[in-house]
Amino acid sequence: MAMFGAEPVVVQAPGRVNLIGEHTDYNDGFVMPAAIQFHTTVAIAPRPARELRVFSENYGEQVELALDKLPGAARRHWSDYVIGIARALEERGVPIGGASLLIRGDIPQGAGLSSSASLEVAVCRAFLEVAGRTMPTAEVALLCQRAENEFVGARCGIMDQFVSVHAERNHALQLDCRSLAYSQEPLPPEVGVLICNTMVRHSLARGEYNQRRLECETGARLFAERRPEVKALRDVSQEEFRRYENGLPETIRKRCRHVINENARVLEAGEALRQHDLMNFGKLMGESHASLRDDFGVSCVELDMMVDLANQMEGVYGARMTGGGFGGCTVNLVKKEYAAAFQMKMTREYERITGKRPEVYLCSAADGVRRV
Repeated sequence: MAMFGAEPVVVQAPGRVNLIGEHTDYNDGFVMPAAIQFHTTVAIAPRPARELRVFSENYGEQVELALDKLPGAARRHWSDYVIGIARALEERGVPIGGASLLIRGDIPQGAGLSSSASLEVAVCRAFLEVAGRTMPTAEVALLCQRAENEFVGARCGIMDQFVSVHAERNHALQLDCRSLAYSQEPLPPEVGVLICNTMVRHSLARGEYNQRRLECETGARLFAERRPEVKALRDVSQEEFRRYENGLPETIRKRCRHVINENARVLEAGEALRQHDLMNFGKLMGESHASLRDDFGVSCVELDMMVDLANQMEGVYGARMTGGGFGGCTVNLVKKEYAAAFQMKMTREYERITGKRPEVYLCSAADGVRRV
């Protein structure tokens, strides 16, 4: 209370795990994430001056920012996400005014569970609450994505911000990243979503993620030379890919093959979920991981090891890496009656082999951003 001088407004936005559909969102493709019960919480209260006072409990650090003199470029600091959202709202004509913010998050950092999008969405909703303004939910997601793309410098797609805004408890969200049409698909109550953290950190704002996006854009341009209506790899069918793949450079061919086949897998996985066909859903997860490893080149030894260990355990429908890759987490669909045994065995075997003690979380699908 001493920081705010008044009763603050408190909002929460969740992180997410992606069940299937990796590196497809920035190719205008299809994804199927679910929000998880790890959140970023923001408490906010107005200040009389046009300045922001922002304290992060996680970093034990406070920054003060003049709204009329916000930095014009990212500083590779946690406050970049707050600055990016503040700039985007002001540019859109939302007068956020001065404010004090207290930020706390329990989403594991660098684990591929979208802590950055959770922070962006929570901060955006907090600013809107204090300003007494509303914004259509899809526009909130797009504004947050733009802040991360243009200010922070990570060329992410729309998936993470969209599910942090729109998620529903006990549902996965199947999203068309071009039209933003989506459906909420119920997750069977007998299935647990277990997330296994390799404890290998990654940074998506660095080169590899942006390099993959550039390679996909190059592939789309090459297909557009044959069919001008192609705007993204979303527009290329599996049949067209097989017809023209031999004319592509090897690396570009592999990147395109992953994205085009992954889009088809997401659509098939959605149908499998609606039909309660968890065996097929799990098979598609396995195919997705192999493709991310072999064609998209974003897995690592630890992720592959976790997936292999999971596939040897009883009650597991499917396992794959989740998130941008190069570390982070796997996602596993497991019969709930086997969840405790899975957690114990994964922890023991992964630590025995690697010397790293993993974190294993049993999750249920959570709601999107909300005022607490």
